[in-house]
Amino acid sequence: MTKTLSFAAIHFSVAFTLAWLLTGEILLASLIALIEPMVNTAAFYLHDKLWLWRKPDHSLHAKTSSFAVVHFTVAFSVAWLLSGEWLTGGVMALIEPGINTVAFFFHEKAWRQRQALVAA
Repeated sequence: MTKTLSFAAIHFSVAFTLAWLLTGEILLASLIALIEPMVNTAAFYLHDKLWLWRKPDHSLHAKTSSFAVVHFTVAFSVAWLLSGEWLTGGVMALIEPGINTVAFFFHEKAWRQRQALVAA
């Protein structure tokens, strides 16, 4: 769960900043930044458990790509439902998951290095 919470902190920061830049509204950006990462944090946790169960020696690139699809879907749905605008949902879905997908890759890489140090 520590791994999930550490990624959640990154995710919340990115979501708020982008939602605020897109909407110009602090309240709406705050709602998007709270709800979208919460849903994606739960998705991240389940996604991580599923990959560890199904493919313990998985490719980091395949896992990152798989999570990007989940993330895009959640980001669009939450931003569209809260703003009521397809354009806001679409732009949020294209930008926010892209940034978080890169962050996810480096988060996973750092986590693996941390696990290797602990195991040594």
